[in-house]
Amino acid sequence: MKLNYYDGTDRVVTIIDQEIPFPDGRLIVSRTDTKGVLTHYNQSFIDMSGYSNEELMGQNHYILRHPDMPRAAFKDLWDTVQQGNKWHGYVKNLRKDGSYYWVYAVVIPNIRKGKIVGYTSVRRKPSRKKINEIIPLYAQMLAKEGESLCPTF
Repeated sequence: MKLNYYDGTDRVVTIIDQEIPFPDGRLIVSRTDTKGVLTHYNQSFIDMSGYSNEELMGQNHYILRHPDMPRAAFKDLWDTVQQGNKWHGYVKNLRKDGSYYWVYAVVIPNIRKGKIVGYTSVRRKPSRKKINEIIPLYAQMLAKEGESLCPTF
């Protein structure tokens, strides 16, 4: 499958319908610059993504974007954090091997001297009940996006 990103780049990925469970008691933490380029992440981020440290550093965070995620969800995320506000939501991430994992994400702008200099995201194990509620909603959102030409975020 070919994924197209908002910045004009694209890549071919393999999609495997296999969920990797988020481990109990772990947090995924990452930081990006204002464009979404990874500048820091913890070992849990590396482990869950399936990428090596060398493959991740300097990549855009959208390397983990699963095609089942509606573009509108990421537009909402970016609109929110660029205004200096905290965003939270459920995200289906794509692993290097094509499998996926769900997270409950909180993204916070990093503000220095009144200016946003990047973003910190902390992800934890999501509620299975919430995931089951969000799956049909995301499918509906994707179907609507397919009817229009929204940019990919």
